[in-house]
Amino acid sequence: MEGDSVSLNSDLTEMLDDDQILWRFGDENTLIAAIDVLADSMTVYDDVPDGRFRDRLKLDDQTGSLTITNTTTEHTGDYKLQMSSVIKSFSLTVYARLPVPVIISNSSHCSSSSSNCSLVCSSVLNVCDATLSWYAGISVLSSISVCDLSISLSLPLEVEYQDKNTYSCVLNNPISNQTTHLDINTLCHTCAEVHCCGSTEAVIRLVVSAVVGVATVILLVYDIRSTRGGD
Repeated sequence: MEGDSVSLNSDLTEMLDDDQILWRFGDENTLIAAIDVLADSMTVYDDVPDGRFRDRLKLDDQTGSLTITNTTTEHTGDYKLQMSSVIKSFSLTVYARLPVPVIISNSSHCSSSSSNCSLVCSSVLNVCDATLSWYAGISVLSSISVCDLSISLSLPLEVEYQDKNTYSCVLNNPISNQTTHLDINTLCHTCAEVHCCGSTEAVIRLVVSAVVGVATVILLVYDIRSTRGGD
Protein backbone atom coordinates (compact mmCIF):
# COMPACT_ATOMS: atom_id res chain seq x y z
CA MET A 1 0.00 0.00 0.00
CA GLU A 2 1.18 3.52 -0.78
CA GLY A 3 3.06 4.93 2.23
CA ASP A 4 4.19 1.53 3.50
CA SER A 5 7.74 0.19 3.53
CA VAL A 6 8.85 -2.90 1.63
CA SER A 7 12.04 -4.95 1.89
CA LEU A 8 13.59 -6.81 -1.03
CA ASN A 9 15.57 -9.60 0.61
CA SER A 10 18.86 -10.94 -0.67
CA ASP A 11 18.36 -14.18 1.33
CA LEU A 12 21.94 -13.86 2.58
CA THR A 13 22.65 -14.33 6.27
CA GLU A 14 25.90 -12.41 5.86
CA MET A 15 28.08 -11.18 3.01
CA LEU A 16 31.48 -12.63 2.11
CA ASP A 17 34.63 -10.55 2.04
CA ASP A 18 34.69 -10.34 -1.76
CA ASP A 19 30.95 -9.83 -2.32
CA GLN A 20 29.72 -7.04 -4.55
CA ILE A 21 26.02 -6.33 -4.56
CA LEU A 22 24.22 -4.17 -7.12
CA TRP A 23 20.53 -3.18 -7.00
CA ARG A 24 18.94 -2.08 -10.31
CA PHE A 25 15.49 -0.74 -11.18
CA GLY A 26 13.27 -0.65 -14.26
CA ASP A 27 13.67 -1.54 -17.90
CA GLU A 28 16.81 0.58 -18.10
CA ASN A 29 18.44 -1.39 -15.26
CA THR A 30 19.26 1.87 -13.50
CA LEU A 31 21.70 1.39 -10.61
CA ILE A 32 20.05 2.57 -7.38
CA ALA A 33 22.24 0.96 -4.69
CA ALA A 34 25.56 -0.84 -4.37
CA ILE A 35 27.73 -2.57 -1.77
CA ASP A 36 31.40 -3.44 -2.23
CA VAL A 37 32.51 -5.45 0.79
CA LEU A 38 36.17 -5.50 -0.21
CA ALA A 39 36.27 -1.71 -0.57
CA ASP A 40 34.10 -1.33 2.54
CA SER A 41 31.68 0.94 0.67
CA MET A 42 27.91 1.13 0.62
CA THR A 43 26.13 3.65 -1.64
CA VAL A 44 22.54 4.52 -2.53
CA TYR A 45 21.90 6.45 -5.74
CA ASP A 46 18.53 7.80 -4.67
CA ASP A 47 18.46 10.76 -7.08
CA VAL A 48 18.20 8.48 -10.12
CA PRO A 49 16.40 7.98 -12.40
CA ASP A 50 14.17 10.94 -11.57
CA GLY A 51 14.42 11.44 -7.81
CA ARG A 52 11.56 9.05 -6.98
CA PHE A 53 13.80 7.19 -4.52
CA ARG A 54 15.19 10.28 -2.79
CA ASP A 55 15.53 9.65 0.99
CA ARG A 56 13.66 6.36 0.62
CA LEU A 57 16.39 3.71 0.16
CA LYS A 58 18.08 1.79 2.98
CA LEU A 59 20.69 -0.96 2.65
CA ASP A 60 21.30 -3.67 5.21
CA ASP A 61 25.08 -3.74 5.73
CA GLN A 62 24.94 -7.38 6.92
CA THR A 63 22.76 -9.03 4.26
CA GLY A 64 22.65 -6.50 1.41
CA SER A 65 18.84 -6.44 1.45
CA LEU A 66 17.18 -3.26 0.16
CA THR A 67 14.31 -1.45 1.90
CA ILE A 68 12.14 1.19 0.21
CA THR A 69 10.37 3.45 2.72
CA ASN A 70 7.27 5.63 2.27
CA THR A 71 6.46 3.98 -1.05
CA THR A 72 4.44 5.59 -3.85
CA THR A 73 2.91 4.15 -6.99
CA GLU A 74 6.03 5.39 -8.84
CA HIS A 75 8.00 2.62 -7.14
CA THR A 76 6.01 -0.02 -8.99
CA GLY A 77 8.27 -1.96 -11.33
CA ASP A 78 10.96 -4.60 -11.69
CA TYR A 79 14.05 -4.76 -9.47
CA LYS A 80 17.20 -6.82 -9.94
CA LEU A 81 19.79 -7.91 -7.42
CA GLN A 82 23.20 -8.79 -8.85
CA MET A 83 25.71 -10.53 -6.59
CA SER A 84 28.70 -12.36 -8.05
CA SER A 85 27.21 -14.58 -10.75
CA VAL A 86 23.73 -14.67 -9.20
CA ILE A 87 20.83 -12.49 -10.35
CA LYS A 88 17.55 -12.26 -8.44
CA SER A 89 14.48 -10.53 -9.85
CA PHE A 90 11.65 -8.84 -7.96
CA SER A 91 8.36 -7.46 -9.27
CA LEU A 92 6.83 -4.81 -7.01
CA THR A 93 3.35 -3.29 -7.25
CA VAL A 94 2.44 -0.37 -4.99
CA TYR A 95 -1.29 0.38 -4.75
CA ALA A 96 -2.76 3.81 -4.04
CA ARG A 97 -4.97 4.29 -1.00
CA LEU A 98 -8.60 4.16 -2.04
CA PRO A 99 -11.15 6.95 -1.44
CA VAL A 100 -14.58 6.17 -0.02
CA PRO A 101 -17.16 5.87 -2.84
CA VAL A 102 -20.10 8.30 -2.83
CA ILE A 103 -23.75 7.36 -3.46
CA ILE A 104 -26.15 10.02 -4.74
CA SER A 105 -29.73 10.01 -6.03
CA ASN A 106 -29.98 10.32 -9.81
CA SER A 107 -33.70 11.18 -9.74
CA SER A 108 -34.33 14.86 -10.48
CA HIS A 109 -37.98 14.50 -9.51
CA CYS A 110 -40.33 11.85 -8.24
CA SER A 111 -42.67 10.01 -10.57
CA SER A 112 -45.95 8.49 -9.50
CA SER A 113 -45.76 6.13 -12.49
CA SER A 114 -42.42 4.65 -11.41
CA SER A 115 -41.73 2.47 -8.38
CA ASN A 116 -37.95 2.63 -8.80
CA CYS A 117 -35.31 4.87 -7.27
CA SER A 118 -32.37 5.74 -9.52
CA LEU A 119 -28.95 5.94 -7.85
CA VAL A 120 -25.33 6.45 -8.88
CA CYS A 121 -22.19 5.41 -7.01
CA SER A 122 -18.99 7.18 -8.05
CA SER A 123 -15.36 7.62 -7.08
CA VAL A 124 -12.52 9.78 -8.35
CA LEU A 125 -9.33 7.80 -8.97
CA ASN A 126 -5.89 8.43 -10.41
CA VAL A 127 -4.92 4.77 -10.79
CA CYS A 128 -6.04 1.85 -12.93
CA ASP A 129 -5.98 -1.09 -10.54
CA ALA A 130 -9.40 -0.56 -8.94
CA THR A 131 -12.94 -1.83 -9.46
CA LEU A 132 -16.24 -0.18 -8.47
CA SER A 133 -19.10 -2.59 -7.70
CA TRP A 134 -22.70 -2.64 -6.48
CA TYR A 135 -23.58 -5.42 -4.02
CA ALA A 136 -26.91 -6.76 -2.81
CA GLY A 137 -25.86 -8.49 0.38
CA ILE A 138 -22.79 -10.47 -0.68
CA SER A 139 -23.84 -10.83 -4.33
CA VAL A 140 -22.27 -8.63 -7.01
CA LEU A 141 -24.91 -6.86 -9.12
CA SER A 142 -22.60 -4.91 -11.43
CA SER A 143 -19.03 -3.64 -11.61
CA ILE A 144 -16.78 -1.40 -13.64
CA SER A 145 -13.03 -0.92 -14.00
CA VAL A 146 -11.78 1.67 -16.48
CA CYS A 147 -8.14 2.64 -16.92
CA ASP A 148 -8.78 6.23 -17.97
CA LEU A 149 -7.32 8.74 -15.54
CA SER A 150 -9.27 11.63 -17.10
CA ILE A 151 -12.66 10.38 -15.86
CA SER A 152 -14.14 9.14 -12.61
CA LEU A 153 -15.66 5.73 -12.07
CA SER A 154 -19.47 5.75 -11.81
CA LEU A 155 -22.02 2.97 -11.68
CA PRO A 156 -25.85 3.32 -11.78
CA LEU A 157 -28.38 1.27 -9.83
CA GLU A 158 -32.18 1.19 -9.72
CA VAL A 159 -33.99 -0.14 -6.67
CA GLU A 160 -37.61 -0.20 -5.61
CA TYR A 161 -38.63 2.37 -3.00
CA GLN A 162 -39.78 -0.34 -0.61
CA ASP A 163 -36.85 -2.69 -1.29
CA LYS A 164 -35.66 -4.38 1.92
CA ASN A 165 -32.36 -5.70 0.55
CA THR A 166 -29.05 -4.41 1.89
CA TYR A 167 -27.14 -2.59 -0.84
CA SER A 168 -23.56 -1.33 -0.76
CA CYS A 169 -21.09 0.22 -3.17
CA VAL A 170 -17.53 -1.13 -2.93
CA LEU A 171 -14.30 0.24 -4.39
CA ASN A 172 -11.50 -2.31 -4.24
CA ASN A 173 -8.06 -3.20 -5.51
CA PRO A 174 -6.20 -6.50 -4.94
CA ILE A 175 -5.22 -5.63 -1.36
CA SER A 176 -7.84 -3.26 0.09
CA ASN A 177 -11.38 -1.92 -0.27
CA GLN A 178 -13.65 0.96 0.73
CA THR A 179 -17.40 0.45 1.23
CA THR A 180 -20.39 2.78 1.39
CA HIS A 181 -23.75 1.34 2.46
CA LEU A 182 -26.96 2.56 0.85
CA ASP A 183 -29.58 4.17 3.07
CA ILE A 184 -32.71 3.90 0.93
CA ASN A 185 -34.82 5.97 3.34
CA THR A 186 -32.43 8.91 3.03
CA LEU A 187 -31.83 8.93 -0.74
CA CYS A 188 -35.09 7.52 -2.09
CA HIS A 189 -38.40 9.38 -1.65
CA THR A 190 -41.71 8.44 -3.21
CA CYS A 191 -44.10 10.99 -4.66
CA ALA A 192 -46.60 9.99 -1.98
CA GLU A 193 -44.12 11.12 0.67
CA VAL A 194 -43.55 14.42 -1.12
CA HIS A 195 -47.27 15.01 -1.55
CA CYS A 196 -47.80 14.13 2.10
CA CYS A 197 -45.33 16.73 3.23
CA GLY A 198 -46.85 19.31 0.86
CA SER A 199 -50.36 18.66 2.18
CA THR A 200 -49.19 18.93 5.78
CA GLU A 201 -47.61 22.30 5.07
CA ALA A 202 -50.82 23.51 3.41
CA VAL A 203 -52.93 22.44 6.42
CA ILE A 204 -50.59 24.27 8.80
CA ARG A 205 -50.84 27.45 6.73
CA LEU A 206 -54.65 27.16 6.64
CA VAL A 207 -54.85 26.78 10.44
CA VAL A 208 -52.55 29.76 10.99
CA SER A 209 -54.64 31.88 8.61
CA ALA A 210 -57.85 30.87 10.42
CA VAL A 211 -56.40 31.77 13.82
CA VAL A 212 -55.26 35.16 12.53
CA GLY A 213 -58.72 35.76 11.01
CA VAL A 214 -60.56 34.92 14.24
CA ALA A 215 -58.21 37.15 16.24
CA THR A 216 -58.86 40.01 13.82
CA VAL A 217 -62.65 39.65 14.17
CA ILE A 218 -62.41 39.59 17.97
CA LEU A 219 -60.29 42.75 18.00
CA LEU A 220 -62.72 44.47 15.61
CA VAL A 221 -65.78 43.60 17.77
CA TYR A 222 -63.98 44.77 20.89
CA ASP A 223 -63.05 48.05 19.23
CA ILE A 224 -66.65 48.66 18.14
CA ARG A 225 -68.02 47.99 21.64
CA SER A 226 -65.41 50.26 23.19
CA THR A 227 -66.37 53.03 20.82
CA ARG A 228 -70.11 52.73 21.61
CA GLY A 229 -69.45 52.63 25.36
CA GLY A 230 -67.52 55.87 25.05
CA ASP A 231 -70.46 57.57 23.28
